[in-house]
Amino acid sequence: MTDAFIFDHLRTPRGKGKKDGSLHQATPVWLLRTLLQALQRRHDLDTALVDDVVLGCVTPIGEQGADIARTAVLDAGWSETTAGVTLSRFCASGLEAVNLAAAKVMSGLEDMVVAGGVESMSRWPMGSDGGAWVMDPRVNQALGFIPQGISADLIATLEGWTRDDVDAFAVRSHRLAAAARADGRFKNAIVPVTDIAGLTMLAEDETIRANATLEALARLEPSFAMIGQMGFDATALRKYTTVERIRHVHHAGNSSGIVDGAALMLLGSKEAGAKAGLKPRARVRSMAVTGSEPTIMLTGPAPACQKALKKAGMRAQDIHLWEVNEAFAVVPMKAARVLDIDPERINVNGGSIAMGHPLGATGCIILGTLLDELERRSLSTGCATLCVGGGMGIATIIERV
Repeated sequence: MTDAFIFDHLRTPRGKGKKDGSLHQATPVWLLRTLLQALQRRHDLDTALVDDVVLGCVTPIGEQGADIARTAVLDAGWSETTAGVTLSRFCASGLEAVNLAAAKVMSGLEDMVVAGGVESMSRWPMGSDGGAWVMDPRVNQALGFIPQGISADLIATLEGWTRDDVDAFAVRSHRLAAAARADGRFKNAIVPVTDIAGLTMLAEDETIRANATLEALARLEPSFAMIGQMGFDATALRKYTTVERIRHVHHAGNSSGIVDGAALMLLGSKEAGAKAGLKPRARVRSMAVTGSEPTIMLTGPAPACQKALKKAGMRAQDIHLWEVNEAFAVVPMKAARVLDIDPERINVNGGSIAMGHPLGATGCIILGTLLDELERRSLSTGCATLCVGGGMGIATIIERV
């Protein structure tokens, strides 16, 4: 097969996903237009060389609907010959888009593909598109569906993690993200978003709290105790019979932030890159998806990573740096425990607890962050992974070239 190389990546800053967030007035197409035009300018790219644009979007309705990838390609002034497709694998959509783009290149069917994702959560809240899990009582009951926050609290209960444990992880996320921002580690990747008049709307991630403390987090009420009492705890306990009761330890401060944002990554074959005057930065070495138990839902990263490692002929110890999406604090904590990873090699620049989780874009964002940090530290291999709604996991292993 043909190798798939990563030539570049960029993203918007992540804005608070509420009406007073700095990116609320920017439509999702505007976020993508901003990045597509920046990518073209950065490399003086002949966009006719790009076969397809593959984008993740978890809530593809309203302004984000009707194949926003193709809409954005045209709105950005790219070549009419560049196609566009939008997909959803829930929270993994941004990384799934990258993996699909890489597979297109590896198969030889396409030579150069842009991948990434977008989510404007201040304009189209999570769950706006409904779905059978929440709208069909028969499906809900048959599949044992519970909200992800209950799943996160169930994992903490099963693993014996306390409120202090998960809060400490959250403080670490903010501390590392603040240090990375202050050190300028995100600057090459971030494209500031401006309005139609050229005035800057947002130039840096908006939700990092450099002054986060355990004491401040301790004052926050658990977010999922009340809905647990409404029957979701009972649903979980019917499946996990060894648990007497679920300890609710997650809240807004140790869960991923709701934000607006977009990201893109440029991939292609070595020959296509040479034709466009691009230098490869990394090779996609392996990728995998897997299903996991759908009630606990959030344990998919470890088996997905194990599957990707096996395909690459590697062990977890061969990976220098890891990005495990911080959907909730327990997700990277659980992955580290199962894979026997040194926690200090995971999310070394913070994660979604500090910077937010724009659902359709996050997978692409964390893979780009991983590549930048491998280069900064002169390391070789990295793995990005996310838990996925409905009980799935996804992983991508890259190697610098």
